Amino acid sequence: MQGHRDLKVWQKAMELVTGIYSATGKFPKHELFALSQQLRKAAVSIPSNLAEGHGRLYKREFHQFVSNARGSLCEVETQLEIARNLHYLSQADAESLLAKASEIGRMLNGLREWAAARTDS
Repeated sequence: MQGHRDLKVWQKAMELVTGIYSATGKFPKHELFALSQQLRKAAVSIPSNLAEGHGRLYKREFHQFVSNARGSLCEVETQLEIARNLHYLSQADAESLLAKASEIGRMLNGLREWAAARTDS
């Protein structure tokens, strides 16, 4: 059986976390414990939920953690939009990170469908 590190979506989520940390490092200092921290926490939650869900015994539990990861991804997308609107992110950086988030979203949707189709207890 493969581990969570073998999941392509986990790998992409880890890349997104790295990009988020790099981008938020350029935010104004007064945002250090506000939007920057929220964005980092939500981004870290995506691969963390995938890892925890993958470690569970039952697919329905995995499905729940994939859903949690999807929720965190939606938080990240919203917070990226806020950062762009406040000019903390350049248009190019925001578009790049949002494109990565969109790709991860599609992958998470596929993974949720796969997990939901398996009905072990």
